[in-house]
Amino acid sequence: MAQSRGFDSVGITRPEAVPAAKARLEQFIADGAHGDMLWLETTAERRGSPLTLWPDVRSVIMLGMNYGPDEDPLKVLQERDRAAISVYAKGDDYHELIKARLKDVARWLIAQAGGDVKVFVDTAAVMEKPLAAKAGLGWQGKHTKMVSRDFGSWLFLGAIFTTLELPYDEAGKESCGSCHACLDACPTAAFPAPYRLDARRCVSYLTIEHKGPIPRDLRPLMGNRVYGCDDCLAVCPWNKFAEQGREAKLAARDVLRAPGLAELSRLDDAQFRLLFAKTSIKRTGRDRFIRNVLNAIGNSGDVTLVPEAERLLTDASPLVRGAAVWALGRLMPKQEFNALRRGDEDASVQDEWSQALA
Repeated sequence: MAQSRGFDSVGITRPEAVPAAKARLEQFIADGAHGDMLWLETTAERRGSPLTLWPDVRSVIMLGMNYGPDEDPLKVLQERDRAAISVYAKGDDYHELIKARLKDVARWLIAQAGGDVKVFVDTAAVMEKPLAAKAGLGWQGKHTKMVSRDFGSWLFLGAIFTTLELPYDEAGKESCGSCHACLDACPTAAFPAPYRLDARRCVSYLTIEHKGPIPRDLRPLMGNRVYGCDDCLAVCPWNKFAEQGREAKLAARDVLRAPGLAELSRLDDAQFRLLFAKTSIKRTGRDRFIRNVLNAIGNSGDVTLVPEAERLLTDASPLVRGAAVWALGRLMPKQEFNALRRGDEDASVQDEWSQALA
């Protein structure tokens, strides 16, 4: 049944299978490595164990859906006037798709065996990756992401909690060995050690979750990545076994494969919502997305993009105006850039001017 609904991997584990996950999460939060993601703090207790979230659960069914790309996701990094968008975000929002499919499988399970169920995608307080590893779908690599022997790095995860006592699968065996390609590939050095992530330095966090200006020391390292980052996933040697995803709704839309930075910078809110309708990107909002585009423009070295950034110096969003200042400071000769300086009522934008002219 699960395969007929688009899932490529299924395993079952006990709700008590990840006792160490709570302590690891608590340490992650204590270190401040979660950055702006305050929801991790408020949901930490519930995340510690499936039994905390639902005391009646007796089995956890973990399902994986392959979203393997049909092209090298790192190729676009060489096209500096174009935007690199993470593989997972180029198609329909997987949250909605997977939740609907999970409900189909859950209804079938109830019809066949009774019991009660709850379904979860990764917006819920569930530690999907440790549970998926215990259910035999793969293991957590040194980059903290799931790795599958069959699908490499490209698996979306969903969970079905049930009151049924089901047979448990054998846990996945950690198979990274001495390889550290994923750690070496990170453009912003977001891994302080194997199996540890500092989200505050992660491009995915910075372009999606982080609400304010991107830290200045990290901006030049991000290249043309405007939404997410696939570097640590794409270099994993286990991807030699990966296959292209079979779910058409998750496939990359042609318009999002390598869109031009100039075109993206011109999006107003309505155009942004239209272009990214039904995608994960829409949830980030236009202003944060244009901040990311301007960061990529500043890293492009392409002076033909100066008019695009200059136009955004008068944008309604101070986040966008500040990013435009930084981009222009990177692209324009000092004298011409100095002539552009203007007052701004927002302190963060004024600070961008001061730093750029220092």
